[in-house]
Amino acid sequence: MIDLHPTVAALLQEYIGTRQAGLLFCTRTGKQLWQSGILRRHLHPILKKLEWKDAELGIDKAGSHAFRRFRNTPLRNHTSTPQGLYKFWMGHAGEGMSDLYDKIRHDVAFRKEVAERIGLGFELPSTNVVVGPNGPKTKSEPVLEMAASV
Repeated sequence: MIDLHPTVAALLQEYIGTRQAGLLFCTRTGKQLWQSGILRRHLHPILKKLEWKDAELGIDKAGSHAFRRFRNTPLRNHTSTPQGLYKFWMGHAGEGMSDLYDKIRHDVAFRKEVAERIGLGFELPSTNVVVGPNGPKTKSEPVLEMAASV
């Protein structure tokens, strides 16, 4: 089970629609999306544009690990997330007996309440953004190769 903020859960439910089977995120033909393709075609070009817009953002090229850990700083430093829940969400191993006895993984109602209270850590677009299984292709200029004469 993944604890989602209600607005993200609603957005995901809208994206899923009435589907009952298959991959959550897939190509137009229903096949698996590959991480390398998502990074190369979508994420890295977006990060490059952000870097060009504002050099102070300090956004470097990143991969899927960045998504897994993006909440570390907000959770630790800008919210009142209980330490046991923080460790659970971040996937950190227990350090002692008190961590072993912490049963936060079973308290779904509490986890949902905290997820809603602390927010997303970012703003969702307020416009009607269409989320599709295979978003717009990145446009690139054709590369013209020149033969070197020896």
